Amino acid sequence: MSARKNWQRLGAVAISAGLVLVAAACGSDDESGPSSDAETRVFSADNGEITIPVDPQRVVATGYAVPALIEADASLVGISTWERGLDLMSDEDLATYEGIEKIAGETAVSTNYEAIANVRPDLIVIGVPAPVLSDVDMEQLCAIAPVVAIGPTVPSAWRELTRRQMDAAGRTDTYEASRQAYEEKAAALKDKYAGVLGSLQFGHVGGYGDFTAGNFMREFAGSWGTNIAQDIGVTYYGEVKEKKGGSGDVSEYPSVEEIGSSFAEADVITYTVGVDGQTDSEVQYVLDSELFKNLPAAQAGKVYGLQYTEAATYDSAMLALDAIDASLAPLLEPAPSAAPTAS
Repeated sequence: MSARKNWQRLGAVAISAGLVLVAAACGSDDESGPSSDAETRVFSADNGEITIPVDPQRVVATGYAVPALIEADASLVGISTWERGLDLMSDEDLATYEGIEKIAGETAVSTNYEAIANVRPDLIVIGVPAPVLSDVDMEQLCAIAPVVAIGPTVPSAWRELTRRQMDAAGRTDTYEASRQAYEEKAAALKDKYAGVLGSLQFGHVGGYGDFTAGNFMREFAGSWGTNIAQDIGVTYYGEVKEKKGGSGDVSEYPSVEEIGSSFAEADVITYTVGVDGQTDSEVQYVLDSELFKNLPAAQAGKVYGLQYTEAATYDSAMLALDAIDASLAPLLEPAPSAAPTAS
């Protein structure tokens, strides 16, 4: 299982797992921390009320905070790698990413505390799912600089997540500009599809199933594959049988024998494809199943792949909107008229 999929499953238990965090204000009296005369404020983070600089000048970011703070043009001096999101970055942001020192790999356990200390941050933003924080030595980080933990919960919460991360870095102006551009584009697409989406019920096949273990992924409203499409008026029906916290509130893994019954009421089915437009083996297994091919939506040819479903910032979500528009365009085509009957 890839690091990307591993973090996805960890996110499914983010709420139920609970946290043991350092709630006291983090900081350092040595030169690695904020200067004594820097203006500060109290910030509400997942790990408590933390005193941070008003205008951080040397920021370290990990996890989901990496793409958000790169897009915000924050003063980054160290980041974790973010391989899963490189194809979602603009050329400019990718160049920025490549030029910043890497202080951790794809997992929290790979955090290099010496490397973090060496870049002398005045703020550390930890953007990992709650259970992963057990792999982070918060006490050691707090000895270097103020630490704010701002991690993901349900997938659709990336909007609030990025707002908080950018706020911590003093870049709310960038957040508001990106949010406005996204919402204007989503509203235009909602108007464009208003005449065809209202009465349709959608289902979504997610990319994190495991057919070798006998299951597939069904995503409901608010999940990775669905939340951006919802912003243009798509309705994903149903809900999980048992809410497990985090992404487990909006996605589940039924057995492959349930493919037919799971999507029986769907007028349209969408499915996750990679950023390269290719369908991975887990999703292709579902699409090739006879149970799937016999579904009403499949019989009607109303099955569409969606790219950029892992978008977790407004800039990357703009790519997802374009991909959704391209995929759902056939729904705007008039239905073929019936052939005239012979008199």
